[in-house]
Amino acid sequence: MKAEYPRALHVEVLGTYRLRIRWDTGETLEVDLADKLNGPALARLRDPALFARAHVACGGACIEWEDSEFGADNVYAWTREQMGEASHEMFFGWMCRNNLTLDAAAQALGMSRRMVAYYRTGRKPIPRHIWLACIGWESLRAGRAA
Repeated sequence: MKAEYPRALHVEVLGTYRLRIRWDTGETLEVDLADKLNGPALARLRDPALFARAHVACGGACIEWEDSEFGADNVYAWTREQMGEASHEMFFGWMCRNNLTLDAAAQALGMSRRMVAYYRTGRKPIPRHIWLACIGWESLRAGRAA
């Protein structure tokens, strides 16, 4: 299955380091990028005048400022995490830590491979009960290994 990550359709700058993004998933979400702008590579983006020129680029695959950009899939994940939800990056991390394929993850969670793929790519939000099932499954598996 081809990975289809959420694509940004429109970006609105809300203030210093905050964006409101309309996604092709039908959602409009806000994200605070202040903690992502550390380090010398992104120092220019801490200039409010430059940050205010945020725009969608690469057909929605990235948020761009002149010669700096963030992948839209990463930004989408950060919005989810800031909302207290599990992101597709967290879900993929769970799969990797446990050496799970899409089929194995689907079997572990008792759901279809297609739904696991949607969660893995961020095409569908991960419900809290599914993320809790991931944590529980991993915890039980770790307990058996000890």
